[in-house]
Amino acid sequence: MPETPSTTEIEAAVFRRLVKHLQNRTDVQNIDLMLLADFCRNCLGKWYHQAALEAGMDVSLADAQQRIYGMPYAEWKSRYQLPADPEKIARFEAQRQARGDGE
Repeated sequence: MPETPSTTEIEAAVFRRLVKHLQNRTDVQNIDLMLLADFCRNCLGKWYHQAALEAGMDVSLADAQQRIYGMPYAEWKSRYQLPADPEKIARFEAQRQARGDGE
């Protein structure tokens, strides 16, 4: 009889699928993700890094970002990141101010 996957295993599979989806959708800019969903690839990298530290693992932010981007962040940025237009930056800043978020 096959074992039933645990909630953690299911969540891990969903996370891997989300990361793969974002790696494949290089046309989707981080600023657009931030404006729409209030998180982006950089957030996922930071969250991964923080969770690893909390679990006692030595995972640098650069290593965490590479897991999310599928390549070093600087490489992804030079290949795929477009300059954000001033209107999007202003909307992002307004959202941040409204949240009281200093990040």
